[in-house]
Amino acid sequence: MAIRVMLVDDQVLLRTGFRMVLAAQPDMEVVAEAGDGVEALEVLRGTAVDVVLMDVRMPKLDGVEATRRICMDENPPKVLILTTFDLDEYAFSGLKAGASGFMLKDVPPGELLGAIRAVHSGDAVVAPSTTRRLLDRFAPMLPSSGKEPQLAELGRLTEREREVMILVAQGLSNGEIAARLVLSEATVKTHVGRILTKLNLRDRVQVVVLAYETGLVRAGGGAA
Repeated sequence: MAIRVMLVDDQVLLRTGFRMVLAAQPDMEVVAEAGDGVEALEVLRGTAVDVVLMDVRMPKLDGVEATRRICMDENPPKVLILTTFDLDEYAFSGLKAGASGFMLKDVPPGELLGAIRAVHSGDAVVAPSTTRRLLDRFAPMLPSSGKEPQLAELGRLTEREREVMILVAQGLSNGEIAARLVLSEATVKTHVGRILTKLNLRDRVQVVVLAYETGLVRAGGGAA
């Protein structure tokens, strides 16, 4: 079954370019488009979508708020934020809102297609180290809410799960974590899954965000 993709961007030309790239793929189908966040929410009510490519700066309702509302629904589509270098703060907010990752608008077609497939399979498409650099820059500027309950939630983790969470937030892959802790990669994957379940997080990107918000990892990637 083809991956059902929705394009949300107020630039028609950009949507056309993305649609042409996706249409050439046998495993992808553009099933909907929208020019702003309000229209996107309306379209999603009547259209089954797997992955949303979401711009951040749009009229009526921006991509960050649209992402937040989409991710509040039961079984929502995965959201991939599209940004430019000078809009990193929006990407950060998008990750906090529930997006599974972010990419630059001028990303090579091959990387965009790989990202869509990765998001659809349940992975976060942002390299953890890239996410960490983003958070290093913007975490001090963006106030977090509900920090005390979040800290309490961390208490539900075992010592090993907490250790794995710190390494995820520092940008290590499952393979690298396995080597560091002398575990099998399958065991690390199991720990990551338990962390996501216990903390009610969607993916590794959200693990990184929470680690920064609670002070488990400091700016610069070091453990607190």
